Amino acid sequence: MTNAVAAVDLGATSGRVMLGYVGHNELSVRPVARFPNGPVHRDDGLHWDIDALREHVLDGLAAARREEPEVASVGVDSWAVDYALMRGGRMLSSPFHYRDERTVPAVPRVHALVPAADLYAANGLQHLPFNTLFQFAAEPRLAEADSFLLVPDLFGFWLTGVAVAERTNASTTGLLSIATGQWDDDLIAKLGLPRSMFPVIADPGTRLGPLLPEMESRLGGPLDVISVGSHDTASAVVAVPAMGEDFAYISCGTWGLVGVELEHPVLTAESRTANFTNEGGVDGRARFLHNVMGLWLLSETMREWGRDDLPALLEAAAVSRGPVPLFDANDPIFLAPGDMPARIASWLREHGQPVPATPVELVRSIVESLSVAFAQAVHDAAELSGKLVSVIHIVGGGSQNELLCQLVANRSGMPVLAGPVEATAIGNVLVQARAQGFAAGTLEALRSLVAAAFSPRRYDPLP
Repeated sequence: MTNAVAAVDLGATSGRVMLGYVGHNELSVRPVARFPNGPVHRDDGLHWDIDALREHVLDGLAAARREEPEVASVGVDSWAVDYALMRGGRMLSSPFHYRDERTVPAVPRVHALVPAADLYAANGLQHLPFNTLFQFAAEPRLAEADSFLLVPDLFGFWLTGVAVAERTNASTTGLLSIATGQWDDDLIAKLGLPRSMFPVIADPGTRLGPLLPEMESRLGGPLDVISVGSHDTASAVVAVPAMGEDFAYISCGTWGLVGVELEHPVLTAESRTANFTNEGGVDGRARFLHNVMGLWLLSETMREWGRDDLPALLEAAAVSRGPVPLFDANDPIFLAPGDMPARIASWLREHGQPVPATPVELVRSIVESLSVAFAQAVHDAAELSGKLVSVIHIVGGGSQNELLCQLVANRSGMPVLAGPVEATAIGNVLVQARAQGFAAGTLEALRSLVAAAFSPRRYDPLP
């Protein structure tokens, strides 16, 4: 039997279905389907077009079955925090998009019930206004729901009829206890949320079950459905091709998730002040990291310009020699969709800096500013956790951005190893393969497969 599994990897701007093959000292992945994803505006705010996404996923899985009839299982990962409210096994409405601004007035209401320091002690999370607990505080239909499902768990439910909350993604809600790894009943009570709506927690590698009969018919045969590290960053960190422990990672896509992997969370006042988060990783590891805006700054800029020639702009930016202004890539002003070049220009004017005069200069300014934020986050992660860091791994789409990788190396003073691009799908595949018995061992053993199969590109610091 072919050791093949299917990975559904849903990102904030696109999704993909990949086939992965894992054997003794062997690992490969190939795309089967790619499709767009993004927000849709409705009367009550910004949502995901979850029905279209569902159809894309099912079509992609059917194609994977046709290409590889013996595919054994499927796992689903996605972005974090967003959810569908459910009643009687049906969605009440499509999930809100985390960039919807309805949560802004909800934040002080939550902090009036549970002060920020107490929240951090309970859940260990970086303050982000779109964390699920703030979304619940702004949710107009919460009282109508009997349960909720985070996005990857919603797909698992559609496939199997089994409702769970996979642990790595549940850790991003702000409602999972950092001490116990279970739902925090005290916090849930303080926030006035109904405890009965919270699904059972499942670990990565848990077999959810076989396909429902109607799904088996649509997809052309049986499949196991396995919980993976369903927060896409958790899967991406599995696939960091590190050969030692002295590494930091940057999972770089729409967001840049910058941090280190630890055995235990860091809950100091200093880590809270620095706005570092402790999210769940595969095999009980802690992902101690900081969220940086990431390639969203570039993609929104290109969308506003109506251009699709980013590689050419990056190439020109790489050879430009003049100084460009830097801005704070972590400023919340850049969170919402909209005219990104105008917002960057406004920030620069307010801080007494010149505004780039050409698209090439603005692209260079964005990439330089991201490199500063990334290098600073690596430095802070090492200092706050006490972990030795001597190399930075950049995985995901940002690993293809040669200018960004070189600038991160320059500003951090450390070598950068870039790749693999499809780290999230690879991590998804590896957790499934281990659950199926196609691979064995620790995360370090799985990472050795990645390192052998996908040679990263090295960027050494330059003056």
